[in-house]
Amino acid sequence: MKKDLLGMSVTTGSYRQFVEYIYDLAREGKSSYVCVANVHMLMEANKDADFARIVNNADIVTPDGMPLVKSLKLLYGIEQSRVAGMDLLPDLLNHALVNNLPVYFYGSTDLVLSRTVDYIDQHYPGLTIAGTCSPPFRMLTEEEEEDVIQNINNSGAKIVFVALGCPKQENWMASMKGHIHACMIGIGGALPVLAGLQKRAPQWMQKTCLEWLFRLKQEPRRLFKRYAITNVVFLYLLMKSWLSIKLNSDTGSVYLGLDPVYDTAFNVSAGNL
Repeated sequence: MKKDLLGMSVTTGSYRQFVEYIYDLAREGKSSYVCVANVHMLMEANKDADFARIVNNADIVTPDGMPLVKSLKLLYGIEQSRVAGMDLLPDLLNHALVNNLPVYFYGSTDLVLSRTVDYIDQHYPGLTIAGTCSPPFRMLTEEEEEDVIQNINNSGAKIVFVALGCPKQENWMASMKGHIHACMIGIGGALPVLAGLQKRAPQWMQKTCLEWLFRLKQEPRRLFKRYAITNVVFLYLLMKSWLSIKLNSDTGSVYLGLDPVYDTAFNVSAGNL
C-alpha cells in the first residue's frame, strides 16, 4: 500500500515486510527498482513532475527519513516503521548470503567499492559479489550503456545496489527497468557508511529526526545549502497539506495534492537545490 506525501507515493508496511518483498523481487529475477526516500527525494519529486513519475513508478518507495515517518503519522495516523537504506543494506546482504543471491554494486568511487568488497569478504564470507562498477561522472554513450546492461545481466546478479546519489540513481534505475533483470535499489550514502569511510549518527539522533544534523557536520559544504532550504520548504508544504485536511474534514473530503511548483517565495531558492 502506498500513501501520498506531497505528491510522492510512499510504501507503507512493517520493516520485515519491506525486506521480504525486496527479497521476493530479487529471487524472481524481476526487473524492478526500489527508491529509498528521504526529504531530499520528496522535494525533488515535488518540484519536478518527471522525477515524481519516476519515483511513483518504483516497485517500492521506502520511508527512509524520520520526517517521512512522522508525516505519515500526522497526515494519516499511520504508525510506520522507518525503513532506512543504512539498515536495509546489511539486512539484504545477509538475505543474499543465506539464500545464495549474487549482488552487484553500481556507482560510487573505486575506493568505496574496494572497501565495500573488503568489508563483505570479512563480514559476509561466502556472499557472491557478481561485480562492481564505478561509472564515469558523465552521461554514458549508448555503447557504454549497453555494455553495462550486458555485464550486469551476464553476471547473474539478483540485487543491484545503486550508489549514484539522488536524483541520478533513481533516473538511472528507471531507465534500466526492463533491461536489467534484477532488483535495483538506490542506496545513496549508505555504501560509504557500510565500508567504514563515514560514520552513522547515534541512535538518539536517528529517532529524533536529527540524523541530517549529524550528516551536515560531516559534509557541511555539500549539504548546508540543501538542508537550509529543503527542510524549511518541506515543513511549509507539510503544514499546508495538514491544514488542507483540517479545513476539508467537515465535508469529509481530503485534499493532499500540491502544485509541483512552490509558492513564489520558495520557488526561487528551491530551484537551485
